[in-house]
Amino acid sequence: MTNVLRMSKVYAPTLKEDPSDAELASHRLLLRAGMMRKNAAGLYSFLPLGMKVLKKCEAIVNEEMDDIGAEQILMPFVQPAEIWHESGRWDDYGPELARMTDRHGVEYCLGPTHEELITSIVRNELRSYKELPVYLYQTQVKFRDEIRPRFGLMRGREFLMKDGYSFHATQESLQKTYDETSEAYARMCDRMGLEWRAVEADSGQIGGKVTTEFMALAEYGEAEIVHCTCGYAADAEAGECICTVTQYERDGIEKISTPGVHTIEELAEFLDIPSTSCMKALSVKDPEGNITVFFIPGDHELNDIKANRVIPGFDFLTDEEMVEAGLFKGSMGPVGLPEGVRVIADSNLKDVAQWAVGANEDGFHYAGARLGVDFEVDGWADLCQVKPGDKCPECDKLLDGARGIEVSQVFQLGTKYSESMGAYFMDEDGTEKPFIMGCYGVGVSRSMAAVVEQHHDDLGIIWPLAVAPAHVCVIPLTVGDDLVQPAAEKLAEELAALGIEVAIDDRSERAGVKFADADLIGWPLQVVVGKRGLAEGNVEVKLRRTGEKRDVPLADVVGLLDFTGRVDFKSEAGFNAFDAIFE
Repeated sequence: MTNVLRMSKVYAPTLKEDPSDAELASHRLLLRAGMMRKNAAGLYSFLPLGMKVLKKCEAIVNEEMDDIGAEQILMPFVQPAEIWHESGRWDDYGPELARMTDRHGVEYCLGPTHEELITSIVRNELRSYKELPVYLYQTQVKFRDEIRPRFGLMRGREFLMKDGYSFHATQESLQKTYDETSEAYARMCDRMGLEWRAVEADSGQIGGKVTTEFMALAEYGEAEIVHCTCGYAADAEAGECICTVTQYERDGIEKISTPGVHTIEELAEFLDIPSTSCMKALSVKDPEGNITVFFIPGDHELNDIKANRVIPGFDFLTDEEMVEAGLFKGSMGPVGLPEGVRVIADSNLKDVAQWAVGANEDGFHYAGARLGVDFEVDGWADLCQVKPGDKCPECDKLLDGARGIEVSQVFQLGTKYSESMGAYFMDEDGTEKPFIMGCYGVGVSRSMAAVVEQHHDDLGIIWPLAVAPAHVCVIPLTVGDDLVQPAAEKLAEELAALGIEVAIDDRSERAGVKFADADLIGWPLQVVVGKRGLAEGNVEVKLRRTGEKRDVPLADVVGLLDFTGRVDFKSEAGFNAFDAIFE
């Protein structure tokens, strides 16, 4: 029975209790099901059953990449610092980049991503537009020194990732590959059984202006997303914020004593107005020490990513720095700010004639401060984090909210890396031009965790067929006898001969232990073979997804379970292959 997975031989140490530090379902269940083990903060080993799932996720990714013409390579995990200095990211990437020095004093880093390395490879080889486009990818371990690794595979320091890179002579060529990859990523999500959305996103440390994230929807996903019935969707950190600010009109500006009032909620209650009529102030400094006060609608939060585009490298002022600058925490406003302090306001406030804001004096606020009369604004920008209830930028309807897990992302890098690293080709007009680049990433191990987040219950994991460690688990209730185990072994062999992936729980364990482990591990279909059933010529078949059970004649089981001619794992998630048994 070489094609049958024997649980008596598999290293799969299951746990009865939840690990104390595991919060998310995927973290808890992958540990309890004996699929992985924690070695240190953010570092995990994949055990045999976990490796089977991980390899299936990886195979789906590789198949889809190969189908659109990408070519697989493998680059080193350790990268020379020299190329990161060329791109300018050695200093810009921050502490997440794990740096090291070898015995000769040469600096290296543990690769968090491979834009620099792939560019350094092709710049000496690709010389003509006739050789383009070129699309290369790898699936490899990455390392990012997360400040707070948590949630198991969701926010680990080491993770398995597919990263692809394309090189083009024209923007049209890049767009074609970008679109084809986006379609491939959609198919990857479908094949893994994920419910997902493609959302507008921020490019972060990777760079480029055009990017899309593929989010697996999950109640406890780390990312907030907004979406609309028109089809628009965005990561809350990247989406444009169009919100409603309630006009607060008065005859003129009035300075009001507001003792003990320091928050928007306190000010709104004190003035008996909605928080949407108040303006929130946040003081920051740029790397040269110049001070700016951001003003945003009172019911919203400042989006640090957007703010960083306005003032690159900004830091919030500490309480001590605010005092030194003549600013009052909880009472800042645009009227009478100290000389040299700039005012940048959110674009949603542009049409608000009168503001309820701090008076730049502790314990006082202004009501009815008039834009253009009592104060001026030095600049306008989209500064707020978008949230449910804001307006859709495409159709003006109100946005809904959800949470998601980023499983993949596509980027149009443009010439960011090719220009900085001297990667040029000869175009058909005889001039040298920098490559136009695309970058495409899939979190393979994170996708595995996302599947568990979406597909589990109180008993354990519920794997879609396409990524399950095996399709069917045969469970003999008696081991070592001359009736039950032989029947179970024969059934397992016949199913495996059809091409069905089969496990057999041939351990000398109590029935209750086997049932609990089968549900915990998440075999899509369980076939229970016992003396009582065999006495009537039957076995019990259980569909893990629904918990439904049915007695089936032993002679009919193989024909009933043969889905190999009905299910194409390239086009469907594979949850429903066994459903016909229970119709």
